[in-house]
Amino acid sequence: MPLETRTIGATDVEVTAIGLGGGSLGRASAEEAAAIVATAWDGGVRYFDTAPLYGMGVSERRDGASLSQRPRDEFALSTKVGRLLVPGTADKLEVEYDYSYDGVRRSFEASLGRLGLDRVDILLCHDIDIWTHGEGQPAIFETARNGALRALADLREEGTIRAFGLGVNEWQVCSQVMDEFPVDCFLLAGRFTLLEQEPLAEFLPKCLEQQVSIIIGGPYNSGLLAVDDRAQATYDYKPVDDARWDRVQQIRAICDAHGVDLRAAALQYPLRHPAVAATIPGAKSVAEVTANLGYFASPIPDALWDDLDAAGLAPRV
Repeated sequence: MPLETRTIGATDVEVTAIGLGGGSLGRASAEEAAAIVATAWDGGVRYFDTAPLYGMGVSERRDGASLSQRPRDEFALSTKVGRLLVPGTADKLEVEYDYSYDGVRRSFEASLGRLGLDRVDILLCHDIDIWTHGEGQPAIFETARNGALRALADLREEGTIRAFGLGVNEWQVCSQVMDEFPVDCFLLAGRFTLLEQEPLAEFLPKCLEQQVSIIIGGPYNSGLLAVDDRAQATYDYKPVDDARWDRVQQIRAICDAHGVDLRAAALQYPLRHPAVAATIPGAKSVAEVTANLGYFASPIPDALWDDLDAAGLAPRV
């Protein structure tokens, strides 16, 4: 059965409401990656996201090898710019940040080469947030403002890409960019989830007003919303703190009371907001892809959202 599709911003780019994040493909063998992509495809997924950073180009190669066997007009693909892969020591590639105008074009061409495809649909400027660059972020942002973001706008104007935006871990920088550039979407990782809803008050209404779509990365908050073993729980890729762990257990208790798997609620919650076009959980195995598709399709009673709202854990959207 075909999956629900949604449109990116004011463009004609359509994505399935659940996509496949490509981070884990960067660590997968060719055979594992092919099986993961094939399982997602067979389950109806038609939106795939990747980046040069994931496995130092491996994720792009894995996605490209599989997707090049599929009809190009039947799927949407996003990748990212801002990091060039350059020769390093011992014949290994190294990452070089480059948010310049020319750097974006070089990065994009290199990505097309690794993908083995003639185009991508969505091109995202990767990690120009404080989360990534700390005190150096203002200088990075200024470079991107004068370089990368102008290059992306030009690529869309030329018809080379169909949509552009950011792929980041903070909504604040997205709001800033939206004030200055005609972006189509933001891939926001971990900041609008069943655990965190800060963007609800100001940012998501602004996106709706300006017809900018949100793609949700990290819907499980890097694993915290997907495990029940404290020893395995991570938040922003680090061991989880007590306060967040306890909050998740309160959410879990309400889900359990309604017979709903916490992971199903986590995957579906952000998709309830009209600004959200897709959520893109990654998968390390075929079993995880199958599980995510099941959570996405799992029925959830309205009463669950009412109870989470009443408990002050997740506002109903």
